[in-house]
Amino acid sequence: MTERATRINASALSPRARAHAAGDEILLLNGPSLNLLGEREPERYGTTTLDEIETRVAAAAEAAGMTLVDAFQSNHEGDLIDRLHVRDFSWVIINPGGLTHTSVSLRDALLAVERPFAEVHLSNPEEREAFRHISLLEDVAAVAVRGMLAAGYERAVALIAELRAEATK
Repeated sequence: MTERATRINASALSPRARAHAAGDEILLLNGPSLNLLGEREPERYGTTTLDEIETRVAAAAEAAGMTLVDAFQSNHEGDLIDRLHVRDFSWVIINPGGLTHTSVSLRDALLAVERPFAEVHLSNPEEREAFRHISLLEDVAAVAVRGMLAAGYERAVALIAELRAEATK
């Protein structure tokens, strides 16, 4: 599996997203079926559970001088959107699962809250079925991490910390 991790430059953030980029609160969102991590297709997604990922993200955030304010998973698109609308965070790390390829509403919600976000995928969608090659979030994500299994979430925290430092200069 090919790994890929990218981030934009802070200057590419909108003025409002850049203002939030200086903050230290991270919201972790996981979409449909990610509650089954550790048992669902371990050959593709690994054996790490969602609870273990949440613990690792909290530790990585703390090590980077940030805080995980909430870890939220839902199999329902509207619940993810409602959680975003709370706006009690500066950054989002999101693995939208299958909603990556279908949800204009999730994209719109991420843009509406005007917080920078990292799009994370355990596998590399570009190496899977053709319909998975399209991400409705990729072009508006500040950070993108693919194909690193559970470690991709920690990589996202590291890239967010870099971008945060750049945004506060």
